Amino acid sequence: MCGIVSYIGPKEAYPIIVKGLKRLEYRGYDSAGVALIHNDELNIYKTKGKVADLEESVKGKDVSGNIGMGHTRWATHGEPNNANAHPHLSQSKNLAVIHNGIIENYATIKAELQQRGHIFESDTDTEVLIHLIEDIQMNENISIDESVRLALNQVIGAYAIVILVKNEPAKLIAARKGSPLVVGIGDQPGEYFMASDATPIVEYTRDVFYLNDGEIAIIKDGNLSVKTIDNVTKTPFIQKLEINLEQIEKGGYPHFMLKEIYEQPKSIQDSIRGRIDSIQGKFVMRSIHEYEDKLRNVKRLILIGCGTSWHAALVGEYLFEEYARIPVEVEYASEFRYRNPIIYPDDLVIAISQSGETADTLAAMELAKEKGATVFGVCNVVGSSIPRMSHAGAYTHAGPEIGVASTKAFTAQVSVLTLMALSVAQIRGVISQERLRTTLSELEAIPQLVERCLKTNDEVMKIAAIYKDARNFLYLGRGVNFPVALEGALKLKEISYIHAEGYPAAEMKHGPIALIDEEMPVVVIAPKRGMYEKVMSNIQEVKARKGKIIAIVTEGDTQVRAMADHVIEIPDTEEALTPLLSTIPLQLLSYHIAVLRGCNVDQPRNLAKSVTVE
Repeated sequence: MCGIVSYIGPKEAYPIIVKGLKRLEYRGYDSAGVALIHNDELNIYKTKGKVADLEESVKGKDVSGNIGMGHTRWATHGEPNNANAHPHLSQSKNLAVIHNGIIENYATIKAELQQRGHIFESDTDTEVLIHLIEDIQMNENISIDESVRLALNQVIGAYAIVILVKNEPAKLIAARKGSPLVVGIGDQPGEYFMASDATPIVEYTRDVFYLNDGEIAIIKDGNLSVKTIDNVTKTPFIQKLEINLEQIEKGGYPHFMLKEIYEQPKSIQDSIRGRIDSIQGKFVMRSIHEYEDKLRNVKRLILIGCGTSWHAALVGEYLFEEYARIPVEVEYASEFRYRNPIIYPDDLVIAISQSGETADTLAAMELAKEKGATVFGVCNVVGSSIPRMSHAGAYTHAGPEIGVASTKAFTAQVSVLTLMALSVAQIRGVISQERLRTTLSELEAIPQLVERCLKTNDEVMKIAAIYKDARNFLYLGRGVNFPVALEGALKLKEISYIHAEGYPAAEMKHGPIALIDEEMPVVVIAPKRGMYEKVMSNIQEVKARKGKIIAIVTEGDTQVRAMADHVIEIPDTEEALTPLLSTIPLQLLSYHIAVLRGCNVDQPRNLAKSVTVE
């Protein structure tokens, strides 16, 4: 969840590190810090707050050095304050570490170290790790490299770490297990970058490799070596980054979230481009073709994800059951592995994640593979852990998503799940060629229809101004739009801090209707396709209790318009594809309410983009 970045090479490290931290701040922004080695001195500066606060705090101080590392924190162990900010020092102050993850057995290790005289200055698990590394080094009289390896064999949990050594100023040590770490190879001899993801690196190099679980990278005197914690030498696989600098800048928008909302016509188009021939009714999806026999005979599909990805999975349940006629279960990845789930070898598990590093989803995938199931991944980040752990799958091609509240990742995931559901339906022979071609043609039109949805922005802004001070919202949808109601409520909660709940519209009278009064805005997703008459009845029930109705309707609708207080129109499309349109005004509504309330839209409190810890 935290962001880490480091540099070693001929350039000044501090400017590179601080710029990198700003690009990683979506991963955590409780506190920030840097460590730099210059003239045999290890200088550490850290503070509670954002990277901008760190920059202010180091004014007038020595930030020179050609080697250094930085950290932006999302607090796990210990409250956000100066003492708990990273980097952390060893007992002798010779070693410094930054860390993304959780050391689960830190309390036991800490107690043992305290008995041996170690004194700790923070409440973090990270400080315990660097003390342990030094304790092993001193007691065993071995190198730092070897003591890191031995220490990592003792800890339980997840980590991506980078270590600086004061008396070895030409050395960086990094390791990972469960948390991401990418290594960039610079243009000049001995120049290397390390970071939680590629965003801090892309400006300087395209050549990268991703550390695998249980691997340690050591840069010493300009040379790189990689080995495992079992002391097996590895040869890294170097690949080219696919993102560019423009994708991670705001491009004139006031917030990344708004930019990413408006990127959805392109991100949806990129997610389906080259994968279908709507005229012939054919698919070009290598993973699907390679697993045709498996998909033809699959008995059950399990979709797993967390947060917005779980909502995409709920839409996927509708898509696979509607088109492919496969029984589907949707699971929270965070609960899946603790339920002792029943998994059969002929099950197909699809894991969905924007970052590809979601810890709960990775753990659920590991369990499914142990049980013999085939595991597909749907992910946005090339080279991340979920694609590497999957048997097969598909990238969403949404491009970098910097705003913490996911927008374009959701619609890209739904687009890819639609393609997968239709392709499996074709393989299983349960969809007519005529229906397949019609649906694919409708899907190809979605990017242009999303453009039309975005033109509701001014109307949505007016509605947001009316309800920005509401204390509660209710979101209602039926069928395939019930998950959209959940997603709309989540977006509002995440960035405006207004309490909101999503429900199937018919479930309203089984409890939530008790909340409705003249103070309660109720957002109803009511397109013409689907259970239109039923939804109108639900609207009448709300109006009878003086609730305020904000309705998402099909263009030209007059019946709901006559009942609703506010109407936002979306174009008509096939029922199963309506989530790709109905979610757009809900994203805009959340965004504008949050802006009007003065909230930090891109970095909402207590949240981080990539949840790499449980």
